[in-house]
Amino acid sequence: MSIELRHFRCFLAIADTLSVTRAAERLHLTQPAVSRTLRQLEDTLDVRLVERSTHHLALTPDGLAFRDQAALAVAAFDRALTYGRRSGWPLRLGHAWSAAGADTTTLLRRWREEHPETPLELLRVDDRTAGLARGDVDAALLRGDVDAPGLITEQLTTEPRVVGLPADDPLAARPALSLADLATRTIALNTVSGITTLDLWPADARPSSTITIGNTDDWIAAITGGRAVGVTTTATAGMHPHPAMAYVPLTDAPPVPVVLARRAGPGHPRIPDLIALAHEVMG
Repeated sequence: MSIELRHFRCFLAIADTLSVTRAAERLHLTQPAVSRTLRQLEDTLDVRLVERSTHHLALTPDGLAFRDQAALAVAAFDRALTYGRRSGWPLRLGHAWSAAGADTTTLLRRWREEHPETPLELLRVDDRTAGLARGDVDAALLRGDVDAPGLITEQLTTEPRVVGLPADDPLAARPALSLADLATRTIALNTVSGITTLDLWPADARPSSTITIGNTDDWIAAITGGRAVGVTTTATAGMHPHPAMAYVPLTDAPPVPVVLARRAGPGHPRIPDLIALAHEVMG
């Protein structure tokens, strides 16, 4: 049997929902049809993609690896169809948080002025590669080390780190802070797309309490609500000011590299222009 696009879409719906029932609802199919399509895909590939039991469904390691490849294939197909229906081929630029920081507006306006025939779409995607690895975007502005296979990165600049605090926190009145000042505090860690981990602190002086956050909005809510403090970069301070939030410079932590990432191989023909403009605006 040959694999068709519907097999990929079916598997991705299951991978997204971790439920045959919800995948069937999303695809407007019956549950038996979804199960049958998944089984055909697994039989043709000769690999188990999903572990299924009466009360549990999870992707296997092969399923996790195949998910990104399937998403790339579906995204490429959908983009090919879209290209024929629109006057311009949009260039999708992903980011997980804070985009280009204070330079975001300049980057978008300069692009519109210099490349009016190619819309630049800025998309926030809450994962480590901002949707680049699975084909949701053509390029991505990312921070920190990026080690996803198949991606090429080009450093644009670096950003100093700052501490995010409730505005009425005693530490918020200081002109600067050190890592030691935070050792007794609960730290909000964005494990999805953030660049702060406990490895930032010396091994013998790490905070003992953390909470896990999935995106920038929840990170800000945890801090302004008094549950935690956080470490981020100056881009967050510029893009996400908040009346109940204070950002204080952190003096003894290394700056964070900002990179423009793209997939290896053929991509959107305007990516070189985007790289050049990003260097000019952000560098």
